[in-house]
This record gives sequence, C-alpha cells and structure tokens, in this order.
Amino acid sequence: MNWKKMIICASVGLIAVAGLAGCSNSGSGTGDTGKVVEIEYWHVASDSFGGQTLRELVDDFNKSHPNIKVKEKFNPDMYKGLTQNLQAAVASGQTPDVVQMGWDFLNYADENFKHDDINKIFATAGDPNFIKDTFEPNIAKLAQTADGTQVGVPYSLSVPVLYYNPDIFKAAGLDPSKPPKTWQEVREYAQQIKDRTGVSAFFMQEYADTWTNQALVESNGGTMLKQENGKWKAGFDTPEAAEGYQFIADMVKDGIGLHATNEEGFQAFTSGKLAMVCTTIGKRANFEKSSNFKVMTTAFPAFGNKPVKVPAGGNFLMILSKDPAKQKAAAEFVKYLESADNLTKWDTGTGYLPPRKKMDAEGPYKKLMDENENVKKAMEMLPNVTPWVSFPGQNGLQAEQVLIDTRDVVLNGSKSAREALHDAAVKINELLEG
Repeated sequence: MNWKKMIICASVGLIAVAGLAGCSNSGSGTGDTGKVVEIEYWHVASDSFGGQTLRELVDDFNKSHPNIKVKEKFNPDMYKGLTQNLQAAVASGQTPDVVQMGWDFLNYADENFKHDDINKIFATAGDPNFIKDTFEPNIAKLAQTADGTQVGVPYSLSVPVLYYNPDIFKAAGLDPSKPPKTWQEVREYAQQIKDRTGVSAFFMQEYADTWTNQALVESNGGTMLKQENGKWKAGFDTPEAAEGYQFIADMVKDGIGLHATNEEGFQAFTSGKLAMVCTTIGKRANFEKSSNFKVMTTAFPAFGNKPVKVPAGGNFLMILSKDPAKQKAAAEFVKYLESADNLTKWDTGTGYLPPRKKMDAEGPYKKLMDENENVKKAMEMLPNVTPWVSFPGQNGLQAEQVLIDTRDVVLNGSKSAREALHDAAVKINELLEG
C-alpha cells in the first residue's frame, strides 16, 4: 500500500462545554499500583457507530484487569465535537486519559494538548517496541508529526464507499453484480431507479466535516488546500472542485438525490426506501445488521478515467495522562484494544479497517475478509488513500465550518457550486491570513 504521510493541521477555538464532570485530573494520582487505577476513555462511537462493541470491549477489559477501571465517555458531533470538548476540559484543569482523536486533528492535538511521546509511555510500561512491533512504519507515521513525534497509536482506518440495495437494482432492471464505477453511471443508475420504481435513489453523507467532499474534489483533479509563497490558501476555488460539488447538487435538484440529515438518509437506506448511500465503510456493520436485504458495496466512483483519491478516515488513540500509574494503565488499555482479536471485534462491530500488521493475511480478520465481500472491497481501496486535510492556523475550525456551510448552500440550490465555493474561498483565505 502506497500510504502518504499525513500532515494535517487544525485549530479549534475554546468553547465552553458542559458535562465535564468525571474527567480525570491529569495532575492527580498517587502512582500506587496497589490500588485500583481509574482512567477515562473519550470516543465518538455512537450506538449506531460501534458504541455497543466499544462498551463490550471496555467491560471485558475491566473484568480481566481488576486493578484498572476504564470509564468510557461518548462525545457527539464526531471528532470536531470531541476536540472542542477536550479543549474545554483542558482549560478547566481536567483531562481524560485516552482519547479517540480524528486523523484531521493530529497536529492540533500535538500542539495544544500536553502529552508525552507515546513511545516513552510504552517504554515505561515495559514494552518499548510496541509501536515498532505492531505497525508497519508507514502506518505508524500516520500518527506522527512532521518532526517524527509519535503522538498516538493508529486505531481505526476508513474509506468512503458506495453502498447499494441489490433488490432495488433488480426491480429497476439493473444488474447488482455490475454496480456503477463512475459518477456518470451513478447518475444514470439513479435516474433509472427513480423512473422505474419511484424509490429515492442516492444520498451522500452530511456529517459535520468535509470528508466525502474532499474525495469528490480530489478524484476530479482538484485540491482542498494549497500553498503559495509560503502561505496556505483555499485550493477549491476551481472548475474541478465546483464540478464535484455541483454533480451531487444537480442530482438533488433533479429529484434523484437526497439532501437530508444522516439519520434520515441512513434510515431510508436500511428500511429499503433508498437505493444507494455514499458514506464510510465504518457504517458497514450497522447497515448489515439493520437492513432486511443483502447490503452490497462498491468502490468510491471515479470521474471518468481520472484516478480515485479518497481521504483516510478514522482515528488514532492518544494518551494524555501525566500520572505514572494512569499512564501505565492507559498503555495497558491501548495494547488491549490493539490486539488482533480485539481489533477484529472492533472492526466487525463497526466496519473500520485494521492498522495492525498482517491482519489481512492471517488470523481472525483474514477470516472476516474471506467471509464478507464488503470488507474485502474496502481493503482493496487502501492504495487510493490520501491524507485527510484540515485548515491550519488558529481559525482553522472556523474555516472548515465555512466550507461545511457552503456544502449546504450548494445542495439546497441557493447558489451554484462555482459561486458558493468562490465566496467560501474568499472568507477562508481571510481566516487563514488572520
């Protein structure tokens, strides 16, 4: 796999967040290993996105490690929400011990949340070669900064895929064994489905991020961010980017695509009222469990003959504990989560792809790949992965929000993609200058 080094910058403004009670105080702790050490694990795993599996893993760990007690805490609004909550927790003098940090906040987390190099933490815990022994060098680098600091441990990998309902395909006269390979074919399939069945045809996820939008832009030859004269600027004010955004908006305008909340779109798919959904492979397990039809997938579509480029989604595990006893307990918990068996449980319960060495060649995950074609197809997309970019500087989060809002403006037809992206670029460039 030709992985690229992920260099991602993000900035999150200080936001007052309620409900911080229960966070570990990073300055406390006796280091007395004879006592039960309590640590807190922050994550983004909702009930429909691996929450049950996560709780099972935590419960199993607590039962098998009587001297350690892990408390898990769900953070809504995905990685953006978790990072905002973490910023507020740190400001209040309280910090969780282990966090499930999104790839697009790697540099921000390194710069703004005090932490020790994780290799040193594992060395102190008695396993100095844990990172080296567990991950290939290119995978380990995904959780490293440009200067080589190992900020965290790779945990979850995902790619956007196209899910589809083979029963609706058949009803529309389409062959489920021949899913669309290009966006033009997606449109043609969607139109035929709508014309012959009356069923809604297509939905692309609308999380509070620009993950799938980046995949559209880069797969059409564009870029989200560029550097000119040593300064970062918006890179999406181009015909290529506008074409990617407008393609989805035109499907919505023509009644063959949905502009809806994720809950509405995903529910429509699992209930058999929507033919195709473009979202993360991390939804695989939930979709397969919740649908009364055989859920099938295919690779993220291409724009003609242009190479497909998809940003790496998912997260890494970061240890923020400062107390030696909590650090050791956190390292033990991370090692437990990263075992081949428990990664298989996590990836089976979500759909994420594993970062550990040789998981696709032997052991329980290889068995899962052999039994589930959707898993196998997702793993085949890894060579197409590019870094998940985020806007740099102290206004980075505001800049990303401008682009999130722009997606909604384009999809609801208020402005053309070309006009809306131009306006967004002007605003974002001002924020980046600031």
